[in-house]
Amino acid sequence: MKRPLVLVPACSKEIDGQRYDVAGRKYLQAVAEVAQCLPLVASPAASGDIGALLDAADAILLTGSPSNVAPEHYGEQVPVDAGALDHQRDNLTLPLVRAAVAAATPVFGICRGFQEINVALGGTLEQALHRRDQRIDHREPSELPLPQRYAPRHLVRLSGRLRDWLGAEAVAVNSLHGQGVRRLAGELTAEARAEDDLVEAFQLRDEQRFCLGVQWHPEWRAGENYISIELFRRFGEAARSAL
Repeated sequence: MKRPLVLVPACSKEIDGQRYDVAGRKYLQAVAEVAQCLPLVASPAASGDIGALLDAADAILLTGSPSNVAPEHYGEQVPVDAGALDHQRDNLTLPLVRAAVAAATPVFGICRGFQEINVALGGTLEQALHRRDQRIDHREPSELPLPQRYAPRHLVRLSGRLRDWLGAEAVAVNSLHGQGVRRLAGELTAEARAEDDLVEAFQLRDEQRFCLGVQWHPEWRAGENYISIELFRRFGEAARSAL
């Protein structure tokens, strides 16, 4: 049986003076093993032909990354960390999101990918949540081993379709991000909020199109967590409906 093809835009990374396109294995594994789809990494070198990329894809997964969306894309000029930008990825993902939403191609965004969807559709970001008195510190405890970094850190209150999908009013999620939503794009509706009211998940208002974003990391050991399984399962179903 044919498996849906999920396009996974790569990050651009310099290694030993040369440019490489990279995508985290944990995301690709979650697509292959939990969503039951075929992941295909897309290079930022292909950003000049968004139409051809979209024609090839049954769905799109936007991964997390150490990098941030450049603030120029949401009306700010000075980045908090100029060394943490990936302009080449921005040049691929932002127009790809807009084209995918217009074409009703399923999109699932995680962490940076969540922020990319919001920015692509006209929303804005907070560049340094930990500098705001009303915010909790959402950054990862980088001194801890990986399993502890990805352990649940706080609760999110659920609403809308996400509450129905997960069958709960609140769930515990991990937290490994320094930036977050300031203004949510008009096409999106918040479906999870953290204890400080930060938007942690959203979907399109148009329920006929699958476009889900989560600020946490469901790809971490996705097959062992019922929340991750449910999110990737529904993403896979949306991709199969495009076949």
